[in-house]
Amino acid sequence: MQQAQHGPGGNLVSTNDVTGTAVYDKTGEKAGTIDHLMIDKSSGKAVYAIMTFGGFLGLGEREFVIPWGALSYDSGLDGFRTSITPDQLKSAPAQYEGWHRDRKHEESIYDHYHVPYYWF
Repeated sequence: MQQAQHGPGGNLVSTNDVTGTAVYDKTGEKAGTIDHLMIDKSSGKAVYAIMTFGGFLGLGEREFVIPWGALSYDSGLDGFRTSITPDQLKSAPAQYEGWHRDRKHEESIYDHYHVPYYWF
C-alpha cells in the first residue's frame, strides 16, 4: 500500500490504496479485505471500513460494517490488523437501507465492537 508522504512518518493514504487491502486477525492470518470506506462528510474522518470476510473461520463471504477504529495498520504485513472475533461477526448488528443515518444503529455497531464513537 502506497502511503502519501505528509510530514514525519507519512500517515496519509489514498482510499484507492485501501480498497482491496488485506485485513489480518490477531494471529496474523488473513481474515478478509477492505471493499470500501465510509467517510464522515463534516469531519473528513474515515469512520467505517466495509469489509468482506470470505470463509473466515467457517463464515461464508459476506460484507460487514467495521468501525475504522477497530483496525490498525501493520507495515510488516502491508495490511490492517483487527482483534474482531468470528463470534462478533456472527452476532454483528444487521444492516438495512439507511442504517448510516440512524445514530442509534451506529451506536450499536460501535458498542458491539467495543470501539469509541467517531462523533465524539
